[in-house]
Amino acid sequence: MSATVTEQLPVVVIGAGPAGLAAAAHLVDRGIDPLVLEAGTQAGAAVREWAHVRLFSTWGELTDPAAEKLLAPTGWTKPDTKTYPSGGDWAEQYLQPLADALGDKVRLGARVTGVSRTGRDRIVDADRADQPFTVHVAHADGHEEKVLARAVIDASGTWSIPSPAGGDGLPALGERAAADRVSYRVPDLNDPATRARYAGKRTAVIGSGASAFTALAALADLAKSEDGAGTHATWILRRGLSGSTFGGGTADQLPARGALGLAAKAAVDEGHADAVTGFRTEAVERRGDRLVLVAEDGRRLDPVDEVVVLTGFRPDLSFLDELRLGLDERLQAPLALAPLIDPNQHSCGTVYPHGVNELSHPEEGVYLVGMKSYGRAPTFLALTGYEQVRSVVAAIAGDREAAERVELVLPETGVCGGAGLFDQPTADRTSDGGGCCAPAPQLIQLDTTASAPSCCS
Repeated sequence: MSATVTEQLPVVVIGAGPAGLAAAAHLVDRGIDPLVLEAGTQAGAAVREWAHVRLFSTWGELTDPAAEKLLAPTGWTKPDTKTYPSGGDWAEQYLQPLADALGDKVRLGARVTGVSRTGRDRIVDADRADQPFTVHVAHADGHEEKVLARAVIDASGTWSIPSPAGGDGLPALGERAAADRVSYRVPDLNDPATRARYAGKRTAVIGSGASAFTALAALADLAKSEDGAGTHATWILRRGLSGSTFGGGTADQLPARGALGLAAKAAVDEGHADAVTGFRTEAVERRGDRLVLVAEDGRRLDPVDEVVVLTGFRPDLSFLDELRLGLDERLQAPLALAPLIDPNQHSCGTVYPHGVNELSHPEEGVYLVGMKSYGRAPTFLALTGYEQVRSVVAAIAGDREAAERVELVLPETGVCGGAGLFDQPTADRTSDGGGCCAPAPQLIQLDTTASAPSCCS
């Protein structure tokens, strides 16, 4: 197929979430035809699954300029830029209107099952770059389709594959068998059935990020309510404690994110949660109607009624297996991006805005954007995704100058410590280039009476 014919094909965008819909809006703005393929039945399907969770970014940081331009003729009004929406608000007040504005360029119930080059499997070199992409799609009604594309932007996220409880990255022994008592999402305690499940119960919360903070705060609120007497949480951390355990607090330039950590700290201070540090789960054992968590070092915790595993997510790369991707072996993120987001190295501040140069692969014309681009790394901001797709779409359009221009300034986190830094609590972190000023943490019992120091102050 000639280059001219290939350029007349659409750009396939996988996923109708924030990054995917923004990519489509940028493509439209550039005069390029997008085709958005969404596996769910609604735009923002993944976001809707955490509709009850309030974001730590304001409306002013959650909408994309090209999307706003596309929405303007529809009479859409941007919400108050200083307010914090829930996931449900984001989906209903922005993502759905944006999908509606894109019209038939968005196909729902369309799951991408494979991407390759036309007539070329992963092995074949001959004329590979001249062939359009072939995208296999399974539709909700059971029929299959093959779509040709000039480029592919994968914005499918990581929501569908939560990481397990096991400290080695594998499900803990017995974790699958205890599936009726194990959840991988922040519980929606406004839902009567979910509230009844956790009210008056002991719940283990495994994780150390914003989702774990949110769950701890929600369970503490339940414990203080009339119907929540006896509710208690055991907070399980794989790492030791340091000044950054509770996040950036008031040093975080995203105040709502800092407040999440302070809310988790309050849950412990007020006795609604206990913390167990340096605990890497190896097994989940049944004891009657309850569960006992066992660590790799043999420690056994008191029985709990429920377990909430919030240890992050990982990307689904299975349908990209016939493409030649350049991915970091640890994070499963693009090779040039991985060093910038590696939690084994980075602590203070934030990742600088990046685009096509960091997101390119050996297979030209395919890009992983949004949460998918971060692989297993945490702490992704919507603004980062919007900058990514702006740059990628500019490159697809042949505007390299715009693609390589930085058009975003991100807020600093004010937080020390990534997920990997505390795996070796006694390691010397003063010479690793991470830029963190706090001393190495020790595996100690939780002491929440002291204020958390800020990093590099």
